[in-house]
Amino acid sequence: MDGLLTRSHLISLAALGSAALLIGAFAFQHLGGLPPCALCIWQRYPHGVAVLIGLVALRVQHGALAAAGALAAFATGAVGAFHVGVEQGWWEGPTTCSAGSIQGLSADDLLDQIMAAPLVRCDEIAWQMLGISMAGWNALLSFGLMALWLAALRRI
Repeated sequence: MDGLLTRSHLISLAALGSAALLIGAFAFQHLGGLPPCALCIWQRYPHGVAVLIGLVALRVQHGALAAAGALAAFATGAVGAFHVGVEQGWWEGPTTCSAGSIQGLSADDLLDQIMAAPLVRCDEIAWQMLGISMAGWNALLSFGLMALWLAALRRI
């Protein structure tokens, strides 16, 4: 099947995949009532870049565009994988989106921390399917999109 897909098909699939993931993220947010945390939002930017790269790459045949698309897909996948680690407690996330230690804090410091806390925490799983969180699905699917970009790069 790989031989049946042209460079344009591969780029279209990769860009449409990123667009679909973005639409899905916005649907979960606006239709499903699941506001994104900071890491969720960070995962969206590279998808937007990949869509734009795809639009340009369909007009301009240059290997650097397919490589840039692969890099964008890798970036969102890497942020998604990092986010999974934060959700699983393997490492701490950014202080702007996960709970910090309260040990040794005075009541005033604790109140300040509570008042400055974000509404949506990155270290809590808001939704999952088959035991995989949204961040995990984004990582898996984004690495698949990266493979499409790299396949397109080989066809240039």
